[in-house]
Amino acid sequence: MQLSKNFEKELQSITEFWSPKIVGQVNDQYIKVAKLKGELAWHKHDHEDELFHVVKGRLVIQFEDDVVELEEGDFCVVPKGVMHNPVAENECWIVLIETVTTQHTGDIETPLTKTIEQQLAQM
Repeated sequence: MQLSKNFEKELQSITEFWSPKIVGQVNDQYIKVAKLKGELAWHKHDHEDELFHVVKGRLVIQFEDDVVELEEGDFCVVPKGVMHNPVAENECWIVLIETVTTQHTGDIETPLTKTIEQQLAQM
């Protein structure tokens, strides 16, 4: 079992945007890395909070009544049940921390949606 990893090295192996890779687990939380570019989709997670941490680049998270702009090193916790839409004008590298039950695009399915199995397969 590998106990330590490097986020930037894990991110370098990702070749597809909006395709999270599970790189670890702490209790019932998955630690994921992903590269983003463009717009995902408006969605919500009815039962889980979600943490976005920007490793490289810039991420905008749109909310129904607000916009959060994240720079390298910043993070944002999206509370359960809150509609949001992540947008990265240029390539952005992130770390996500999500409960193991969190569906990629929450309450909707899009062509970008990845199952937990697909996210685990990249390990």
